[in-house]
Amino acid sequence: MIILTRLLLLILALPAVLACLYCLGLTLLSGRLPRPAPSSRSLRFDLIVPAHDEMMIIGRTIASLQRLAWPTDRFRIITVADNCTDETAQTARDAGALVWVRNDPSRRGKGYALAHAFAASGKERWADAVVVVDADSEVSANLLEAFAARLEAGAQAVQAHYGVRNPMASWRTRLITIAMGSFHIVRSRARERLGLSCGIRGNGWCVTHRLLSEVPYAAFSLAEDIEYGIALGLAGFRVVYADEAHTNADMVSSGEVARQQRQRWEDGRLQLLRSKTLGLLSTALRERSGVCLDLALDLLVLPLSSVVLNVLALSLVAAAACFLGLASSVALWVSAACCISLVAYVARGWRLCGVGPGGLWDLARVPWFLVWKICLSVMRRNSREWVRTGREENHAPPP
Repeated sequence: MIILTRLLLLILALPAVLACLYCLGLTLLSGRLPRPAPSSRSLRFDLIVPAHDEMMIIGRTIASLQRLAWPTDRFRIITVADNCTDETAQTARDAGALVWVRNDPSRRGKGYALAHAFAASGKERWADAVVVVDADSEVSANLLEAFAARLEAGAQAVQAHYGVRNPMASWRTRLITIAMGSFHIVRSRARERLGLSCGIRGNGWCVTHRLLSEVPYAAFSLAEDIEYGIALGLAGFRVVYADEAHTNADMVSSGEVARQQRQRWEDGRLQLLRSKTLGLLSTALRERSGVCLDLALDLLVLPLSSVVLNVLALSLVAAAACFLGLASSVALWVSAACCISLVAYVARGWRLCGVGPGGLWDLARVPWFLVWKICLSVMRRNSREWVRTGREENHAPPP
């Protein structure tokens, strides 16, 4: 019985300790980053807005892009109306955007829409770089300045902070905001400080046409953003983090829509974990690439809720084993250290995300969130199709 208990503790402790050490290290390195020198404001950008049946909100996003603090003759707003069944294309034209219509029912998904847009932009040879902004987003006015400053300093791919536009819509959106503060800000700051790749987060990222010619965009999984960031890392390029600029998107507050969205995110991440991890580790060892090693670790560290469940299981088993005399107090100390590391990681995310003291009260709902997450895992169904996320237009101000 003692041997079986210690084996169970080892199985629970190994992933928990590794994940918590990784999170703690990133937390300690998440201080504010230095700003780059101002750009010459000479670069030209194509702002790509992929949209599938987004007639109700596309105008608001285009209006936000039109307020960018950048010479108006040096950027274009382009909406890719992809397999739409509504008036997204006409609404985008009326709002002042160029519109590229794509109809291809056999190849559906954001990845295909982006590949189409990147190829069309490159063929026109007008822009130096392309920027991806989701159709439900609002951007900071300094977005292109943040990108240009880093491109002129030698970067080829840049990711701005990807945040939440409606954090106060519900307790669920506040928890998502805190989680994104930990996952996006804490991790990205630390990786930038270490000279690693912050990866691509799907919204608010920029890549030069020069890089696209070297690493063509061919990411068509459910997590096409992470997939292309991995492709860049394997090719020897890192994604630079622009801490001072942001692209904030709507997060859903209803349980059913959140469940569908979370399923797609986690299914896509699981697909990449299975298909890309060994290649990243192999390249990291062969080429001594810290970028590839970190990208592999980022895949191997499970979502925060899963890590919390792992640490909780370790703590309960360690406490029971110590009470029954089946293990020493070392197991309790290990579980306590894991708990402290996670608290520090989440607290840092809360501090940086800006939801205020109310977010601390929302953290009390985490047990319910974990139960919801377990139910979600049981009901998981794999899908590769671009399914439009249900919108909550009542939270969106008029354009």
